[in-house]
Formats: sequence, structure tokens, C-alpha cells
Amino acid sequence: MGGRVRRTLRVRWRVLVRLGAWSVLEAGQTFVVGLALARALDSGFLAGNARAGLLWLAAAALAVAVGAYGTGRVYGAVAALVEPVRDRLVTAVVGRGVREADPGALSGLTQQVEIARDALAGLVMVSRSFLFTSAGALIGLFSLAPLLLAVVLPPLLAGMALFAVTLRPLARRQEAFLAADEALAGELGRVCPGLRDVTAAGAEARVATDTGRLIDAELRAAGALAHWSVTRVAALAVGGQSPVVLLLATAPWLLDHGVTPGALVGALAYVTQSLLPALHNLVHGLGTGGARLTVVLRRLTAPRTPAQGRPSGSPTVRNPAVPDPAERTPGTAAVPARRTPEPEPGDHPAAPATADSPARSGPHHARTSARERGPAGPEPAGKPPAAPRPGAPALDLDSVTFAYGPASEPVLDGFGLTVPVGGHLAVVGPSGIGKSTLTGLVAGLLSPVHGGIRVHGHAVPGPEAAALRVLIPQEAYVHGGTLAENLTLFRPGPVPEAELLAAADALGLTPLLRTLGGPGGRIDPAALSAGERQLIALTRAYLAPAPLALLDEATCHLDPAAEARAERAFAERPGGTLVVVAHRISSARRADRILVMDGAHTATGTHEELLRASALYRDLAGGWSVPAPLAR
Repeated sequence: MGGRVRRTLRVRWRVLVRLGAWSVLEAGQTFVVGLALARALDSGFLAGNARAGLLWLAAAALAVAVGAYGTGRVYGAVAALVEPVRDRLVTAVVGRGVREADPGALSGLTQQVEIARDALAGLVMVSRSFLFTSAGALIGLFSLAPLLLAVVLPPLLAGMALFAVTLRPLARRQEAFLAADEALAGELGRVCPGLRDVTAAGAEARVATDTGRLIDAELRAAGALAHWSVTRVAALAVGGQSPVVLLLATAPWLLDHGVTPGALVGALAYVTQSLLPALHNLVHGLGTGGARLTVVLRRLTAPRTPAQGRPSGSPTVRNPAVPDPAERTPGTAAVPARRTPEPEPGDHPAAPATADSPARSGPHHARTSARERGPAGPEPAGKPPAAPRPGAPALDLDSVTFAYGPASEPVLDGFGLTVPVGGHLAVVGPSGIGKSTLTGLVAGLLSPVHGGIRVHGHAVPGPEAAALRVLIPQEAYVHGGTLAENLTLFRPGPVPEAELLAAADALGLTPLLRTLGGPGGRIDPAALSAGERQLIALTRAYLAPAPLALLDEATCHLDPAAEARAERAFAERPGGTLVVVAHRISSARRADRILVMDGAHTATGTHEELLRASALYRDLAGGWSVPAPLAR
């Protein structure tokens, strides 16, 4: 890539000539200002000729104005030089992204190419400025008195040599920092979309540890990069600040050897107003921008393999607790599977469930801390699944309070609910009242402010509770592969085909199974309807070992008959408990008990009891009287 940049510069020689001409005009003020100050003192004020002194100062002011005009023109020339290089980089990155399906092309296009463009522009500006400014200052020093040049030039060269020594180590550490930053960004890109999975699996500590290692690695790389700033400061002190000290220290000797007071003042102006700022810009611009440009160009042009999809040398970190975002469909959350392919958001190990319970509402009577966390991460494959505690209800919420922010009104306030093993509970209420919030709390995706939640006697969140419940959301996830692979996602071992076929028959999946050619048929998720995806997700949850099933409008894309069949299948599973966020009156009427969520006026009972006792339920039931149309 360096050769390509050099070829581009050769092709655009006219731009280089224009840039050089404007740079000479800009740097002319450097020569004129120091010389004018010396003459203003020696030939003007010190000689008693104030008029001559003022004229020389006016000449210096005019030179500054002309230099400012040249600076403005320089920026246009730099843009004409740099933008074609950027365009070539964009073409190369886009071309490789299209040809090789490079997943790093977007990052290269949106960030690294811009870094290269900015770094190249900065490099051209500071290098050009230092070259022309130094030339003007050194010529001015020589014209005032050759002895001045002998004092200033040696430390300037020494500082530049010390700075040159730091360039290669800086580039290496800059590349190490970028690699660490890419590794951290890649890991966060995988973890953040799967935060619901992490919470549902109780894997917070494990993911935090893995991410913490990458953060520590980036911190170490940043520290190593920062250590070299000490050498850059030393180079700046030697090359830019020591000449000032030397001029002051040798002033008596210089005056004794023919250097005039005006020449000495002019020399100090050359050093402090021209050489020192130019060297400062060079050290920081070339030290940082040059290293960044070298690293980014190397990474943009480094050979990539299809397996890598990223520059060689960039570490790849895979957190086994979080599914790959490339395989993820938004809107779902899942407990990580113990078999391949990996589970996705929206599906949690499940099992049947029912509910027959009164709901407790009102001020929380026991503000317990619900954060009894189990070990982080999913249970190892082959380990016996968590067992329900004898005598414990399938679901118990004790004085749960939850709000979506410290200043927000609580969605649940002192809420209590008990669902016994084998119960079937329907949850109804107007949109936005907190039905999905309730299922999110039970699934461990949300954390209550106060109160405790237990699933079969195990605290939520925690791996035991996660293994004993499944959440099937409205937008079901289906991955590529075979139908059997989708259905057995949460089973720790092989599933007999007869059991698969029986589950498909119970949930109404058999017609789709036959269309696909049996359990081994391949699935194209994009070709499935929303209802077909829901049937697959429901059957997957039906086959899972967890006894508590949470259906958060998981049948909304099914027709009433298919919905009834699926809910009956879950309700009839031995030992299973079912909690359904209902969106049809028929779904609510099938439940043993119905929970009506209405803020502080929560009510529970059978369909007939609620028709008599709850005005909200009567309104909802009336609005549901017309059957929902068949979902496509």
C-alpha cells in the first residue's frame, strides 16, 4: 500500500508543485518575522530611529498576513492530494468486501479508511510545515549570524534523531493496541445482542470475566503505547526547548563575538515561534498519525482468508455462552444450548406447565432480595438437569416491585403470585400494562427492584431456575439446518424419532414436517411463515426438559384452532405448568385461572368470576368476542 501511495503522489505531481508553492508563501513569514525583529532593534529602536523600527515591524505584520493566505491555500492542495488516495482505499475495501464477503469490510470502510485519510492529511501537513518552517528559520539564523546556527542546529538534530528512534516501536504498539481494540469490539458485538441470553442462562459472571480479560489486554496495550510518549517528550525537549536555553546561556559569549542584540532576539523568535511549534507538531503528528497510518494501511491490505474474515494477527475470541450474532434473529432470547446449533434469543429450555393460583397484589409484605445467583454459565453437558424442589410451587413471586427507571412509575408494585405445579394461568390486560414485563422477570431477563422470584423453589436468576423454565416469545426463532436440529435444540442428548413425531402431532406441526420431508428436512427460515416459525418454536419448547412454559403471545400468528391445540398440548404434559399471555378470549377461557393486570387493581379468578368482579375483564372479553382472522 505504501508503494501505491507513492505512485499516487507521482501521478499527482502538479498538486505537489502547487502544495510546495503555497508552502513557500506560508513559510516566508518565518524568515521575515525573525529578520524584521532583528532589524527593528539594531537599525531602528536601539539606533534611535523609531521610524525604521516601526517599518520593520509593519513588514513583519504584512508577512504574517501573506503567510495566513498561503496557509488557507495549502489546505485545498492537501485535500486534492489526499482525497484520491482515500477513494482508492474505498474502492479496494469495497471490492474485497464484495469479492470475498469480507465481514471486516464495513469496519474498514466506515472507520479504518477514514483513519487513513485523516492520518495521511495530518502527516502531509505536519511534515510539510516542519520542512518549510525549519528551512526558513535556519536560513534566517544563518543570515543573522552563522554562530547562531551553530548553537541551535546540533540540539535540533539530536532531538530529531531521538524522535526517529521511537517511530518503529510506536507503530508496533499502535498495531497491538488496535488489535486489542478490535478483539474487544468483536466480543462486545457478540455479547451485547445476546444479553438476554446471558441473563437467562445466569452467565453474567462468566461473560464478565471473558470480557474483562479483553479489557485488561487493551489497557495493557494502551499503557505500553503511552510509555513511549515519554521518549517523544524527551525528543521535544532536546530538539525544541534546549536551543532556547543554549541561546540564553551563551548570550554573553555570542555578544562578545559580534552577534548583535537584535540578532539574538531574532534568533529567540525563530526558535520559540517557529522551530519549537513546528517540531512539536511533527513529533505529535508523525508520532501518532504516522504510526496510525502505517498500521491501518497494513491492516487494510493484509491478506485475509475466508475462515478469518479479518486481518491476520487480529485475535478471535468466542464466548461459548453467547450465540454468534451472525446466526441471530432479533426479538428473541434463549438459554445457551448444550448441543449444536447454538440456541438463539427467544427460546429457553422449557417444559409443560399449568397454573391454578391466586394472585397476591398490594404493598409488598416482604421486601426480600431476589438476587440469589447460582454459578455463572449453563450447566455442563451430561450433568443431570436441575430438579424441582419437593413441595415448591412451579412459580412464586413474593412482593415484586419493578420499574424501567428510578424516576419511572412501577410496572409492578408489591406484586405477589403463586402458580402451583400443573397449573394453567392466563395473563390478560391492556397493551403496555406489564404482561411481557412479568414474563421477562420470571425468565430472568429483567431484575426486580424489590422482592423475590422462584421457579420450582430455585431463585431467579440462576442456572437451576433457567433449566426449569422456557420462554417462547411472540417472534419465534428458527435457524438454518434440519427440522430435527431445530426441534431438539434444548435436549442434552439424542431424541428418538418417534418422540419427535409425537410432539409434532401434538402441536399440529405434522403437515409442515411432511412438506419438509420429515425430521431430516432442511429449513429455510426466510421461506417460513410467522405461524410456521411459531409452531417450530412451540414444538421445540414442548420437547425441552424444563417443566415451566411461558408463552408470551407465542401463538399470536396461529389461527384459533391451532392455538387451542398447542395450548392443550402444553397443559396436558405430565408435571408441566403453563403461563400464557393471552390475546384471545378463547385462550383465557381454557386456563384454570386468569390474572387480569390493571396496575394497582390486579384481579384473579375464573372466567365467570372475573366477568362478575372485573370491569376491565368484561371490556376485554367484549373486545375479544369476534374471532381473530387467520394469520398468514
